[in-house]
Amino acid sequence: MDKNFFITTPIYYPSGKPHMGHAYSSIVADVIARFKRLDGYNVEFLTGTDEHGLKIQRAAEEKGIDPKSFCDELSKTFRNLSETLNLSNTDFIRTTEDRHIKSVQNLWTILEEKNQIYLSKYSGWYSVSDEAFYNEDEIKEDNGNKISTVSGSKVEWVEEESYFFKLSEWQDKLLKFYEDNPKFILPKTRRNEVLSFVKSGLKDLSISRKSFSWGIKVPNNKNHVIYVWLDALTNYISALNYPNTKNIKYKNFWPADIHMIGKDILRFHAIYWPAFLLAADLVPPKRVYGHGWILSGEEKMSKSKGNILDPLEIIKKYGLDPLRYYLIKEVSFGNDGSISQEKLENCINSDLANNYGNLCQRVFSFIEKNCSNKIPKVDKFEKVDKNLTDKLINSLPNLVKYMNEQKLNNYLTEVIGFSFDANKYFNDLKPWELKKSEPKRMEAVLKSSVIQIKNISILLNPIIPIATNKVLGSMNITNQNINLDKIKDENIFDHDKELNNLEILFTKIEDDN
Repeated sequence: MDKNFFITTPIYYPSGKPHMGHAYSSIVADVIARFKRLDGYNVEFLTGTDEHGLKIQRAAEEKGIDPKSFCDELSKTFRNLSETLNLSNTDFIRTTEDRHIKSVQNLWTILEEKNQIYLSKYSGWYSVSDEAFYNEDEIKEDNGNKISTVSGSKVEWVEEESYFFKLSEWQDKLLKFYEDNPKFILPKTRRNEVLSFVKSGLKDLSISRKSFSWGIKVPNNKNHVIYVWLDALTNYISALNYPNTKNIKYKNFWPADIHMIGKDILRFHAIYWPAFLLAADLVPPKRVYGHGWILSGEEKMSKSKGNILDPLEIIKKYGLDPLRYYLIKEVSFGNDGSISQEKLENCINSDLANNYGNLCQRVFSFIEKNCSNKIPKVDKFEKVDKNLTDKLINSLPNLVKYMNEQKLNNYLTEVIGFSFDANKYFNDLKPWELKKSEPKRMEAVLKSSVIQIKNISILLNPIIPIATNKVLGSMNITNQNINLDKIKDENIFDHDKELNNLEILFTKIEDDN
């Protein structure tokens, strides 16, 4: 039976330029998607842009252009970001697409037919920035403005006719769903937050607006547009051709394995979304993972604070692979993570330039000079050689477990540790001395080192695909052989072919002082 896996990023709101938070969510999802492909899965990887709502309409009006043209321009920047980050996404959805609009209106109709929607009047505190409503106990006064204590965003009082979803009816059913699916929300801290919120009592949810026009029209009432979160969340199934639930794409990939999101939108994904789905007799996703924020110092990045780190500028200066590696290593996954240029440069030097890059360079250079640039054929290995490679092979079940539990830091720490071990092995065995006294032994040390480089490179491939593809390509290892099964295969090398030239992978950053 085919192994299928569906992972999604948040559906990004293109009201401004992409920032480090967008890059982090996307890179994390990409790392997991790439790893699952290494493990033999058919992977559907979705990202895209959420393009409706008052925030978009106002931003477009300020620019003097229509909302669709505004979205076309900004959505392109997010699509370009996917390419710049070397994402392996299989789909990019826009909520202004016909396939999405049809899905949303169909879901609305089903909820209406099941008596889950009613028309009433809404009054309460609304944040245009967050596209979210907040309770009275979530509001505070700040310099004459009303501010959400949840997000820090300005809120305004709204009163208007609205359709409501009967969220209050789903309180006990949601709690039962969480109990039956203890890993639906991760990490545990986020799960506890959601449980606490739901237990405190759920109110019916406003799911339409009349005060603006930019959105998907409510079926049979064109005076209303569908509230952005019922609209946006549906992207995860509209990308699978919903409402055609019998099509092969939907059958293979729904329910989603992981919705990868930032913790600030956890409530929408972990409460509203499963409630909508359950009410429509649809299966909720298997997991919602609410990762932490990327901080600048101790503060969340925001345009108002002027502390946003531009991922494009960092990539331009240091390269893409270093940024991907650094974000996975430095941010303890699930928690907030503080990043800085100094930490990034230290990481590049210690882990990439002096460790993995140096290992590959020195081993390949030695083979070029002493083995006619061909990987030596070796029949006999000693215990110290086998210990080097067996340690990694024996760790595979644990590494797969780390990835499946989204413990990315644990995974990376263990894998890069093998690179440090391989460097120590090369230094301790001193092949440059063995060359004169025991040439066969020298060849065994070189072969063991190459096997370990191959294995480390396959395991690092989801995180730093550009560098590892160069290394594996230099060994004439084809793309179809870059998978977990080949880690145990010592016969993967074509010994008759010369190694291809390997350029310097990572340049050490020198202290200007």
